[in-house]
Amino acid sequence: MSESAAAVASVCSRCDGRGWIVSRDGGAGSARPCACRDANRSERLLDATGIPPRYRACTLENFTTRGRPKASLEQLVAARKSAEEYVEGFIGDAGGFSQGGLLFIGPPGTGKTHLAAAVLTALVHDYRVRGRFVDFTSLIHQIQSTFDPSSPESKHAVLDPVIGADVLVLDELGAQKPTPWVQDILYLVINTRYTRRLPTIFTSNYRLDDDSSGKPSEGGYEEFGRRLDRGGLPLADRISPVLLSRLFEMTKPVSLTAVDDYRGMTRGPRRRRPAASGRP
Repeated sequence: MSESAAAVASVCSRCDGRGWIVSRDGGAGSARPCACRDANRSERLLDATGIPPRYRACTLENFTTRGRPKASLEQLVAARKSAEEYVEGFIGDAGGFSQGGLLFIGPPGTGKTHLAAAVLTALVHDYRVRGRFVDFTSLIHQIQSTFDPSSPESKHAVLDPVIGADVLVLDELGAQKPTPWVQDILYLVINTRYTRRLPTIFTSNYRLDDDSSGKPSEGGYEEFGRRLDRGGLPLADRISPVLLSRLFEMTKPVSLTAVDDYRGMTRGPRRRRPAASGRP
């Protein structure tokens, strides 16, 4: 379908794309908002979240749990259920948005970002929230780019939409080397949202420990540690104790530590290259 044909096909048949339905009453007529205005608003809000194209189609419905080993399957089902319950319970008894968030923990490729993006998408569609999705490493680089005198953006222009979003997804928490400057940025984002009681959804490749002894809060960390390029470090090694305490208050941890690398499974085995024959 051509671009012009697609545009025609997308025009609402009820209001001819005007966004208002006019009822003739013998005079100028009366108008009421068309239902397509709400649908268009959801799409505009979703576009404004900044969810990367790879994750725009992620939903809780298409988060697959089929064909997985039993240990993985149990965690995947539990993780999806936690995400679904969070969306369903987002409006509290007092009528306001939830003040809590989620923290998806597990090795790379286990579906953490899919679930986080799917939750944000569902909240935008169901509750018309102003959401924001940011990869923490990309956020740091974007802030650093504002230091260039020729940059069209300021640090505040980058950070204000992140700090003030109704719901924030902060992907890859702990991925950046914890320099003092990075810690300051992280503290500004997390602590401000904590004090404002704004819900935040995190993902992290780093494990949670249940106490200061360093013992894992649940099984599977031996394999987790072997498979992580970063050595399966605890999240406490990547963020300050103050922020770790904030996380425990702000979020419900959702573990995916026993899940196999889904991306690795879907890629399948690599084809071996033929051995070099020595000829050009």
